[in-house]
Amino acid sequence: MSKLLRIAVALSSVAVFGLALWVLRHALRDYELNDISLFMHHVPLPVVLLACAASLASYGVLTGFDSLAMQYVGSKLPYHRVALASFISQAISHSTGFAALTGTSIRYRLYSTVGISGGDVARIVAFCALTFGLGATVTVAGAMLFEPAAVAVAVKLPPLLISGLGWTILLGMGGYTLASLRGRKVLTLWHWQIPLPSWQMTLSQIALAVVDLAFAAIALYLLLDHSGLAHPMPGFTAFLGLYAVALLAGVISHVPGGLGVFEGLMVLMLPQVAPAKVLGALVVYRLIYNVLPLIVATLALALFEVWRKSRAVVATAHLIGDSLEAVAPALYATMGLLGGTIMLWSAATPELPERLAFIHALFPRLLIKASHLFASIVGIWLLVLARGLYRRLDGAYWLTCILYAAGIVFLMVKGIEWEEAGLLALLLLGLAPARQAFYRKASLIEQRFTVGWGAGILVIVGSALWLGDFAFRHAPFTHEMWWEFAFASHAPRGLRIAVAVMALASAWMIFRLTSPASTQTACPDEAQMAKAKALALAHPSAEAQLALMGDKSFLFDPSGQAFLMYAVSGRSWVVMGDPVGPQALWPDLIWRFREMVDRVAGWPVFYQVGAEALPYYLDLGLSFVKLGEEARVPLADFSLQGSARSELRYVKKRAEKEGASFEVLPPEQTAAVLPDLAAISDAWLNDKNSKEKRFSLGNFTADYVANFPVAVVRREGRIVAFASLWLAGDHEEVAVDLMRHGENSGYGAMDYLFTESMLWAKAQGYRWFSLGVAPLSGMRDNALAPLWNRLGALLYRHGEELYNFQGLRKYKEKFLPVWAPRFMASPGGMALPRVAADVATLISGGMKGLVMK
Repeated sequence: MSKLLRIAVALSSVAVFGLALWVLRHALRDYELNDISLFMHHVPLPVVLLACAASLASYGVLTGFDSLAMQYVGSKLPYHRVALASFISQAISHSTGFAALTGTSIRYRLYSTVGISGGDVARIVAFCALTFGLGATVTVAGAMLFEPAAVAVAVKLPPLLISGLGWTILLGMGGYTLASLRGRKVLTLWHWQIPLPSWQMTLSQIALAVVDLAFAAIALYLLLDHSGLAHPMPGFTAFLGLYAVALLAGVISHVPGGLGVFEGLMVLMLPQVAPAKVLGALVVYRLIYNVLPLIVATLALALFEVWRKSRAVVATAHLIGDSLEAVAPALYATMGLLGGTIMLWSAATPELPERLAFIHALFPRLLIKASHLFASIVGIWLLVLARGLYRRLDGAYWLTCILYAAGIVFLMVKGIEWEEAGLLALLLLGLAPARQAFYRKASLIEQRFTVGWGAGILVIVGSALWLGDFAFRHAPFTHEMWWEFAFASHAPRGLRIAVAVMALASAWMIFRLTSPASTQTACPDEAQMAKAKALALAHPSAEAQLALMGDKSFLFDPSGQAFLMYAVSGRSWVVMGDPVGPQALWPDLIWRFREMVDRVAGWPVFYQVGAEALPYYLDLGLSFVKLGEEARVPLADFSLQGSARSELRYVKKRAEKEGASFEVLPPEQTAAVLPDLAAISDAWLNDKNSKEKRFSLGNFTADYVANFPVAVVRREGRIVAFASLWLAGDHEEVAVDLMRHGENSGYGAMDYLFTESMLWAKAQGYRWFSLGVAPLSGMRDNALAPLWNRLGALLYRHGEELYNFQGLRKYKEKFLPVWAPRFMASPGGMALPRVAADVATLISGGMKGLVMK
């Protein structure tokens, strides 16, 4: 989704929410907050218990959505593993947005941890959304057909028209079912293609969704119908259809939890019931169906954290640990939003007179008013910190725990509001055992908020302001208003200024402390460079010697026998190549790097890695893109004999006939010729109108070049071309690093240089000679290939003016190499373009180098 579209969706959500509040305000114009509170307190306990039972049954059926979706994608994950984690994700989704259509990210986190691919996760999400849509459609159609008169009263349309619409919807559903019955795999509607499950699965989807909606509607119906009403309630079938319509509207609005939208439509569609009673029943329903499952899920996760720490159950806990940890960030963030909402709504409503009288006998009036104001400030803080909880920031964890505790105190001091304080205590109990889940370090840089988070916070704050307006609109302005302490003229001036400064300073502190840690990395010291050099020179991959450039940081394994080299660009922490050292140490080292990056909310990127290590990066949940192919010449059978090498044979003979000679200078002799090499390098860069690269390519600096042997071509005793050589450990391979020639280097100087270098490497007993990577080489332009591959293939064929892609591969082909693919492992999706830009900036040495050759 583009940024403009995200902004448009967020603004439309806020607008719809504002309209819903206006509808509620108009409908409740003749009522007071006390009318709603009175209705809520008169709901009989048996009715509440029956509503809880119906809600529990609804959540049980919802686990069937995911179980059926697992069958659809061919997964054999056991039901008990699906059920617990599904319940927790549904509890989160129902609090932040109705589960059927808004649980995408939660389901992805949940199911990707148990080996289900991203494509199958997307199919599961689509299947669950389709299940909900089918059930809601059938429910609405059934209400229109069986109770058209009751529906007509709700929507202000003639019953005959309602029946006609019901038949139309039912015929559409019949056509869909018939298509699946006839075995069609895809249903095409305009430009959309809908994959069809089997007819048995379609009927199962409809049955599950209708039963789920029925149980959820029963909970609300019982709360509304428990006492005598001025007019009878509509029949349950009609009510079920109206409930489904309001539910769908809440989903489509993108307002968190459908807050206000769902309530506004239910008030409008039940004109025979007093609006205050409808809203009172809806508040109790929200507590039962949304808040209670969230608290149960929170406590379940907290108990699991305690349980997992017991050595006796570690093995059992591991079976479900990954699934629960996957949804933990969203759950804790939802807890924070709920805590902030509780504090703001409490601050927006008046205290009970009898409790206030008791408090006044215990505490000074100023302390009570201060607690009222501070409760609202704590509420705002909790909303802001929820974002940090979602990102697992340690600063957000500690501050949230402190604010939960402070909120409990403020709630008790301002009016003995033990109900809200109890809810906050449960949230604190759920969060406290999860300390280890918040491992990302915080630092003093700006917190990042998405448009969606901003809109969600705005909706919650707006609901609190609306509630305050509704609670006090029938009373004249008094000094009991919730913001009085901050603005009252009789408050001591110094105290008012202190409160204002504290509010501003605390907001600044929250924004700073909950941000990810700085991405600055330390340059390696001499001891680290020496250790890295020894490991790189002994490693069988010559590319490891890029570590000697000095532009990368190192992460060593605890034994000191392996390391990886990395640099930071933007949010991307980019590792160059595979780890250096014994392959048995790679998995743990890769995971240590992943955890280090995760603590600062960065993106782990592994650049130009080989195919043999891909399983390690797959375990990290990363995506892969092909960068190109490396040309590796097997030296065992390399010679200039035969027709295949006739071109190289001719180049060698002609070059030597024209006076060319070849020599490999050991590192100790390189210093003497560095001025000559520097002159050739500068002329070559100037001729190419280019600048030195970084990171994945060597650059010409005296300290760096002096580490390696240098192959040179001389004419008349003067060096005219050179290539620095990386010599891998165990005589595995030789690779060309820097390769440059002067203006008058003569015919075929570079061909001659490479040919002689290969013959020299073979004579020294090396097995391979690497000519480096040909970018975008070997990419398939197939309709079923990934988008990156198709774009790469297109650029490879038609991008010769930008870069000589085909010419470079054709040049290397003359040496008859074996082509080995090279990949980049990184976060996929919308992050990939930013990762690519970060890597390009890193290699080019900054933005200035990126726009120049």
